[in-house]
Amino acid sequence: MPKDLTSPDLYFNRELSWLKFNTRVLAQAKDSSLPPLERMKFIAIYGTNLDEFYMIRVAGLKALFKARIQETAIDKMTPTEQLEAIHKTLHREQRTLESSYKEIMKDLKSHNVTIKGYPKLSDRQKEIIKDEFFEQIYPVIMPIAIDATHPFPHLNNLSFALALKFEDRKGNIKHGLIRIPRILPRFLEVGHCFVPIESVVDHFSTELFSGFKRVSSTPFRVTRNADIEIEEEEADDFMEMLEEGIRSRNRGTLVRLELMEGADEELVEFLTTHLKLDSHDIYYYKIPLNLGTLWHIVGQKKLAHLTLPTYTPKTLPPFDDNSDIFEAIEKKDVLLYHPYESFDPIVNFIEEASKDPNTLSMRMTLYRVGKNSPIVDALIRASQDGKQVTVLVELKARFDEENNLHWAKALEDAGAHVIYGITGLKVHAKIAQITKRKGSKLQSYLHLGTGNYNPTTSRIYTDMSYFTTKKEFNQDATKFFHFITGFSDHTTLKRLIIAPTDIKPKLISLIEEESSHKEKGFIILKANSLVDPDIIQALYKASMKGCKIELIIRGICTLKPAVDGVSDNISVYSIIGKYLEHPRIYYFKHDKNECYISSADLMPRNLIRRIEIMTPIVEPHLQKKIKQILSLQLQDSKLRWKLKNSGEYKQVKQGDKIVNNHDILEEFVTKIYDKAQKDSSEYINKRVLKGKK
Repeated sequence: MPKDLTSPDLYFNRELSWLKFNTRVLAQAKDSSLPPLERMKFIAIYGTNLDEFYMIRVAGLKALFKARIQETAIDKMTPTEQLEAIHKTLHREQRTLESSYKEIMKDLKSHNVTIKGYPKLSDRQKEIIKDEFFEQIYPVIMPIAIDATHPFPHLNNLSFALALKFEDRKGNIKHGLIRIPRILPRFLEVGHCFVPIESVVDHFSTELFSGFKRVSSTPFRVTRNADIEIEEEEADDFMEMLEEGIRSRNRGTLVRLELMEGADEELVEFLTTHLKLDSHDIYYYKIPLNLGTLWHIVGQKKLAHLTLPTYTPKTLPPFDDNSDIFEAIEKKDVLLYHPYESFDPIVNFIEEASKDPNTLSMRMTLYRVGKNSPIVDALIRASQDGKQVTVLVELKARFDEENNLHWAKALEDAGAHVIYGITGLKVHAKIAQITKRKGSKLQSYLHLGTGNYNPTTSRIYTDMSYFTTKKEFNQDATKFFHFITGFSDHTTLKRLIIAPTDIKPKLISLIEEESSHKEKGFIILKANSLVDPDIIQALYKASMKGCKIELIIRGICTLKPAVDGVSDNISVYSIIGKYLEHPRIYYFKHDKNECYISSADLMPRNLIRRIEIMTPIVEPHLQKKIKQILSLQLQDSKLRWKLKNSGEYKQVKQGDKIVNNHDILEEFVTKIYDKAQKDSSEYINKRVLKGKK
């Protein structure tokens, strides 16, 4: 009897799978082989991840529950069941979080680094902090009284504040709040001692509520629904509507309240009465709130010795000798693997084109570029210099909307042609095309990537960059830009594959073709997430034919491996370590191209609701490079986790030999760089000696 591949039993729940990913992040904080601030970094990442999960995913589930929608995905879990499972998981995991934090603090103490509340400071330290409070904090914060004539204030998303209970001279109980603005530092510093700002504000709260006796207090933090809903079809001015959407984030429904354990029960009741939150959504912590702000300590230069050594990305041949980057690309296609190989060639690609009088046009897409972008600066200069600059700035890039609005306006002011996204779709493709005049002809140069045009994140995200002058690829790129700047609702390209029309059918076709080779078939898919049911079912069918499938999925994976008769031949791994694994690489042993790189994850949102690009890598030496990287990652015995049939992940251990792919790639690229430098130096010395003769 044929298997029903749509059965809920064959799928993990998306939200619970994401929680497993964040658990693997937290596991890094427990790794005693890492330096203490490296471990603290993972607690900060864990907290930031959880904030976004609540703002978007939990908020969405609550909205579905309110709308009485029962089934939301192929696993058939209702919103109520998902919310209950999320709360149970997070409340249980809190013990691991707190014990990990305490272990790290114990380790830091051995290095004379501490986090102490104001009351535990020495007299000398208290004097220093007192002076800082009155000079830097007192003029900024405001007391907020809450009574019949002073209503409970609106609290913005991720607001951090103190709730206080006071007694007046007649013995009457009063309540108040002190909001702690984000412009103030999370910790005040006295040498290597970090003092939480809320403990300082709490101590001096009677300076703000003069004449009252402080009875009790608790720091607290609120999280709101931060998903922006915009009716694009009805938008006369999309930028104006988006700006309103960003403002509305602070007015979203409350979805979480964080408090300190042991908080005064009457104060808690005071808060929950005004905030109207479900008891499931209240979390009590024994450790400081607002974990993401631990970056304040992690990023201290004076404590750099307590993190892993910073790796400097290397510029390798053919880009290492400062010669013309465009001549190098004309000679042969180049594939870079960041952050081991530097992102500088991508920045140089744009900057050099902006300065060259022979450059006629510059076209690119921008999704997340960062606050200080040398790439956008170069585009602005090029436009001011009279070059034809066309930029699609995706204004709907979540949590980067404000930054992208700023850059879009700056580019438009400089005279660039700016497209603010496509109605109904996000443009997530990473593509840049430069066209120059060479004699009587035009020559185009193309960059295609898996990650954002952001030099800062390129140092901590692994991604791939591909440069080519191939005519068919450039013709496709030109057609792609015509498609996104014009009115066309569909375009077909010769070599590049695009979503929402072609990537998903192409991937399914590639999986089916590889599965026709049965036991000789071999597929490796590396992505951030695997959720799309059609892709999963194609993989199940391939496995049932005997095709071997290795999946390297960093985050969410709803495919269930090791199901008898369905996914026996599928292994799922996740790599979590120093760098955030970000490239999408799709390998098919018997396909003529073998390797594809893409901006698209294996999710419905990427495959049918976004504009993405998938690029075939056709040069044998570049295919070999990709296969070596994938092979190394599949041998990793330090950072690799294996997904079990139960939904749990287990860290892979292979005997006594430790294989850390991040470390190995750093060492390997450094050796290539050192050899290139040595060869270059020897060549120059020989030329100098020859010249002397």
